[in-house]
Amino acid sequence: MADARTGGSPRDFWTFWTGQTISQFGSSITQFALPLLVFDLTGSALDLGLSFALGVLPYPLFGLAIGAWTDRVDRKRLMIATDIARGLVVGSIPLAALAGTLTVTWVYAVLFVSTTLTIAFNSAQFAVIPALVGKDDLVTANGRIQASFSAASVIGPLVAGALLAAIALPLLILLDAASFIASAISIALIRRELHVPRERTTSIREDIVEGLRYVVRHPILRNISAMMALVNFFGVTVFAQAVFFAKTRFEATDPQVSLFFSAAGVGVVVLSLSAGYLRRHLAFGVVALGALMTSGLLTVALAFVPWFPVAVVLVAGMAGLGTLFNINTASLRQSIVPEQLLGRVLSVASVLAWSANPVGALLGGYAIERTGNVSLVYAVIGVVTFSIALFFFVASPLGHAERHLEGVPEAVS
Repeated sequence: MADARTGGSPRDFWTFWTGQTISQFGSSITQFALPLLVFDLTGSALDLGLSFALGVLPYPLFGLAIGAWTDRVDRKRLMIATDIARGLVVGSIPLAALAGTLTVTWVYAVLFVSTTLTIAFNSAQFAVIPALVGKDDLVTANGRIQASFSAASVIGPLVAGALLAAIALPLLILLDAASFIASAISIALIRRELHVPRERTTSIREDIVEGLRYVVRHPILRNISAMMALVNFFGVTVFAQAVFFAKTRFEATDPQVSLFFSAAGVGVVVLSLSAGYLRRHLAFGVVALGALMTSGLLTVALAFVPWFPVAVVLVAGMAGLGTLFNINTASLRQSIVPEQLLGRVLSVASVLAWSANPVGALLGGYAIERTGNVSLVYAVIGVVTFSIALFFFVASPLGHAERHLEGVPEAVS
């Protein structure tokens, strides 16, 4: 997986891949443990919605500025520094628990700060992948990365569910803190330069405007961002309330809740590995938007299925289809966008797509509290998700994205 143009090195790619897989293993434990911890502390759907909202709020607040900034600095050093910082931040939760001072407010603060650091890391990570592999290998590389991440996501919650028999829930998060340090070490071992900062005469504000203008002017990037904003606004509740849904609908135990998270990882592994094959044989619109439409239908089925094992299978399908969409849109962006704009464009796309998530998560939690019917809320979300994807397939350039890949507009200086 090397390219003469980029100088991509198989060794560097696999070093990077290994570190990120370890990091994802740790993060999957935290993604399981934190909602469960909030539920144990509050028992409230609204509090779960608030925790999710605070976990994504940094995107609209800081995403644009951070993305522009990552195009100015050494991305390798940035990823190392943010990994170390994230390890310290998430590690404060088990330390506070051991000291007897852990509160839900502290969990909210950790979510907010760690997400801010993650925005910086992800902006840099998105931009360095094309330097590690050839352009023709982007979909395959992103699929392999996502598949390994998801394999870690399968194992992480299962390990966490088993460990709960021996250790307290907050202490599980120590594994995540350690995994961030492992990621930092792996990045430090990469031999090639991942980014050489260019001397800039423009301000951060001008860089933000440049990235925003590029996304808004490009029909594919613009429509992807608009569609994802709508889908995320409604669909965020399905993920934010996964613990509440499992606990109240099926009276699931903590180990059973871990099956929900692990099943999601299984679905993502299967469909991530198929991403390259599907994209080579089918159009972007068929793969990406078809995945979203099918995910909406599975959400409706999940809302009403009476058997927990079947619900676990449906969760696997929903997560896998959502990731199949994400792999294809990420690879499309990496193919379209000039290297010097990659960090900004990812941050702009993330802000546009995630800006409605905090409000969506809060309204979803409020709707569940008011109706007392989580199944009804899930069913409505599934119908809306299907309808949004169908609309963009029929009435936007995303249904025939390939026609717009030639003659990509140059960056605006």
